[in-house]
Amino acid sequence: MREGAHPGRIARYPAEETSQRAKQTHGIPFRTDPRRAGRKSTTREPIIQEREAYDPERSEGFEPEATRRDAGVTESSRANRGWWDRNADEYQIEHGTFLGDDRFVWGPEGLDEAEAGLLGPPEELKGRAVLEIGAGAAQCARWLAAQGARPVALDLSHRQLQHALRIGGSFPLVCADAGALPFADGSFDLACSAYGALPFVADPRLVLREVRRVLRPGGRFVFSVTHPIRWAFPDEPGPEGLSVSSSYFDRTPYVEQDERGRAVYVEHHRTLGDRVRDIVASGFRLVDLVEPEWPAWNTAEWGGWSPLRGNLIPGTAIFVCERD
Repeated sequence: MREGAHPGRIARYPAEETSQRAKQTHGIPFRTDPRRAGRKSTTREPIIQEREAYDPERSEGFEPEATRRDAGVTESSRANRGWWDRNADEYQIEHGTFLGDDRFVWGPEGLDEAEAGLLGPPEELKGRAVLEIGAGAAQCARWLAAQGARPVALDLSHRQLQHALRIGGSFPLVCADAGALPFADGSFDLACSAYGALPFVADPRLVLREVRRVLRPGGRFVFSVTHPIRWAFPDEPGPEGLSVSSSYFDRTPYVEQDERGRAVYVEHHRTLGDRVRDIVASGFRLVDLVEPEWPAWNTAEWGGWSPLRGNLIPGTAIFVCERD
């Protein structure tokens, strides 16, 4: 068992590491040697009490400016790592009850993997090696482990993974960029990502090709993102969010930036056609596209998602892909 890549610790893999040497950890071959980062959380409170600074030069109290402009791979990765490290506590407080500790929810509509079976029947997950990308507090990985699977939870944000430590679990946590997965070829049977990584990367094909590389032949990758049609509407849960305000075909990223013009949050838009072309060009076969309807039981609002909008326009798109 390799130091730093087992339950109770977070293994950190800098994106620039490219060594092909692989060793075994919980049955998962890793591409590179990890550098131990962080410490085991001992609190069971709603949030972690000790905070680690992510950027000593950031301005306190500054309200970021929202704009639409280009943002490349490096800028997007750096901005979103910082954003999720800063906002992980608030995110878990606000959405932790809905997400639960060990539910596998595909999006704000509340579609549950236990019912959807997009990765396959739950009873067939036992013993399968599964990579969760953009795991956050690893709720999905925890559900997979309860089915007998062997999950690995990966996230760009060290702070989010500290929440995974707080909740607990008997599976590895890895802090790494989805565009440079630190695993050997053919390491996993399945991969999944519920609103993780894909909405925030400048080059989704880089991520998709990495996922394909670490999957075994016949492996399945299922990921959910904001439904592309939502980009034409204001991000509002009420009636104001029902009128088209911009072009669906405008792929200019949404960026929040500080007073120096440095991005502190980036989200990228791809049309449905773009997503399909990205999937196919990366060597996957698209076997299903799921657009969850808003269920009657869900009365909650989540940002721009709401029962009002959910009953009229789709909010989430789930792509089910297979590697031949």
